Amino acid sequence: MTDRPKIYFLGSGVIACPVLKAIASSPGLALVGVGTQLDRPAGRSRRSTPTPVASAAAEIGIEAERIGSVNDPAFLEGLRRKEPDLILVISFGQLLRAEILALPASGCVNIHASLLPRYRGASPITQCILNRDSETGVCFMAMERGLDTGAVYQTIPLPLDHTEYASELEFKLGRIAAEAAPGVLGSICRGELRAVPQDSVSATVCTKIRKADGLIRWTGFCQEIEAMVRAYCPWPGAFSRVRTSKGEESVTLLRVAMRRDLAGRPGEVLRADKYGLVVACGRGAIEILELAPPGRRSMPATAWLNGLRGEIPEFLPQ
Repeated sequence: MTDRPKIYFLGSGVIACPVLKAIASSPGLALVGVGTQLDRPAGRSRRSTPTPVASAAAEIGIEAERIGSVNDPAFLEGLRRKEPDLILVISFGQLLRAEILALPASGCVNIHASLLPRYRGASPITQCILNRDSETGVCFMAMERGLDTGAVYQTIPLPLDHTEYASELEFKLGRIAAEAAPGVLGSICRGELRAVPQDSVSATVCTKIRKADGLIRWTGFCQEIEAMVRAYCPWPGAFSRVRTSKGEESVTLLRVAMRRDLAGRPGEVLRADKYGLVVACGRGAIEILELAPPGRRSMPATAWLNGLRGEIPEFLPQ
C-alpha cells in the first residue's frame, strides 16, 4: 500500500454523495474510480436520469462507471487493474460476490445507515422513523457475504427528536458519514482499527419498501400515521384513499400534526373548514396541514378543501 490508500467508490443514493465528495477531496486518500447503477427512467416524462452519485461525480469532474452488474467479469477485471486498497460501498444497490470482497488488501467497507445490528437490510432510515426510535446513526462495517452481518469498525450515533423526515435524515446521515469517512478509511488501511463482531442475537432486518406500504389505515393510532408521513417522504409517500362526488382517488399527506385530544370513528372527518382538516384514527386524530392530490403539487389542506366547494371528503379506513 502507498502512503495514500487507493479507494474505489461504489454508491448510488443521495446519502452517498457527500461521502464521495469527502473522499475525492481528502489529501490522505486516492480515489481511483467511482461506480454506480445504470441511469433509470424518472419523472412523468420517464427521461433517462443518472443516479445522485453519478451527478455528484460529474460535479467534481469524475465520470462514474455505470454498472449493470457489479459481478460482470469485465467489471471485475477492470477493478483488478485499478488495484484498490479498499472498496467503499454506500447505498449502492447490488450485492458483491466473494471475488470482489476478497480483492482489496484492506477489504470492502460498507457505510450502513443504522446502529447495527439493528436494521440490517434495505430501509433502515424509514424503519427508525416508523418505530419512533430515540436514536440512529451510521456504521462503518467490514463487508462479508451475509446481509449487513460484518464486523463493525466504527459507529457514530445520532439522537432523534421525532420530527425528522426520511429525506432530511438521509442527508444528515450522509454528512455525518462524510465527516468521518477519510479518517476511518485511512485508519482501516493502516491497520489501526479493529472491527468488532456484531451481536447477531439482537439483530433485526428491514426489507425493501413497496408502494403499498404507504397506504394509510386510519384504524392505526395517530402516532403511527404521523410517523408514516415522515418515514415515507419522498417515496412512496403516505397516502389515503379519499372519496368525493367526483370519485375515489389517493391523496398524499405531506405535513400533519397529532391530535391526541380528539376521537371518532377511523377515517371520520372531525373538521373540514377554513380553519383546518382533522381526521379521526383508531386512537386520537390527525390534523392534515399539507397534502398533494394526484398529479398536483403540494398545497395547504384548507386550499384543497376550498376546491371541493363545501363538500366533506370521505377518508376510507383502509
